[in-house]
Amino acid sequence: MPDNEKIGERIKKLRTGAHLTQEELAKAVGVDRSTIAQYENGSRRPRDNIKAKIADVLGTGVEPLFFKK
Repeated sequence: MPDNEKIGERIKKLRTGAHLTQEELAKAVGVDRSTIAQYENGSRRPRDNIKAKIADVLGTGVEPLFFKK
């Protein structure tokens, strides 16, 4: 399973590619902006239900976003 930092890098890359701020992504998935920041810097990993929401908002699947090596 990939480490949190690589997952965070993928979230940030897709988020910025979609022209979303951390605040906008947070609002869309129902978490605080600081939570998105923690996902992106690798200090926290999203729960399964949040993974699905993030993937949906960013237009990708859960597998390539969170389980890609």
